[in-house]
Amino acid sequence: MTRTDAPQISVIIPTFNRAWSLARAIDSVLSQTVVPREIIVVDDGSTDHTTKLLADYEDRIKILTQPNSGVSSARNSGIRHSTGELVALLDSDDEWHPEKLACQAAFFKAHPDALICQTQEVWIRNGVRVNPMKKHQKLSGMIFEPSLHLCLVSPSAVMIRKMLFERKGMFRQDFPVCEDYEFWLRVSVDVPIHLIDEEMTVKYGGHADQLSRWHSQDRFRIEAIRNLIDSEVLSSDQQTAAISVLKEKCRIYGNGCAKRGKTEEARIYLALYNRLNKGDFK
Repeated sequence: MTRTDAPQISVIIPTFNRAWSLARAIDSVLSQTVVPREIIVVDDGSTDHTTKLLADYEDRIKILTQPNSGVSSARNSGIRHSTGELVALLDSDDEWHPEKLACQAAFFKAHPDALICQTQEVWIRNGVRVNPMKKHQKLSGMIFEPSLHLCLVSPSAVMIRKMLFERKGMFRQDFPVCEDYEFWLRVSVDVPIHLIDEEMTVKYGGHADQLSRWHSQDRFRIEAIRNLIDSEVLSSDQQTAAISVLKEKCRIYGNGCAKRGKTEEARIYLALYNRLNKGDFK
């Protein structure tokens, strides 16, 4: 694909106090063989030297600033301000292979009915490459049921037709973590999530400012599943699978709260587990 026949792609990079990695992320976009229509960096109230760093790029990117409101708010703001037909998300601690956008743009050109696709990833933890466990292996197509157990889609690896946000809504801004898990579940209920089996995204982990270190992920996964069940959009098979996973997550999270001395929280989730076991889904 040449630069002249590339579709209109908007790249969205939300960031908060990640000046230490942000330049690497931006540079990986600027190094793409397909030039995106726009690169939108949303500074979510950073207090480090992010502002100074972004000033060095201001002629090549669009910069949005907002008071610290969380990654979902920053992503949503970038998406709303975007003007491209396709949206590619990139977390500010990750980076892309130079052919990433070209690879996904070619996929959408060949599959005009597709709404979302993601690439494979290289995982780096504390500077060392690691291999994902079998349970983390990405799948392609209708992946709702396996996605109930854990998040199988990475924000930095996806490209999305912007119309999908009009159909499914945006990222939940009241979820400090698992906002991506919740969104991909809503999408995968009836939309295939296609996988391009090439490692085009580098995902870094292990650093101290990862949100998942500070919040219980199962609590928000439980809420995401409950909301889907209550929404009555699931098929009978999807409903059965969702209830089964919800029961297990309530049991695990409730017992974990009990071990940590969170008595009231343990009571709530273990009571929900018991109700679900009795067939009471309300």
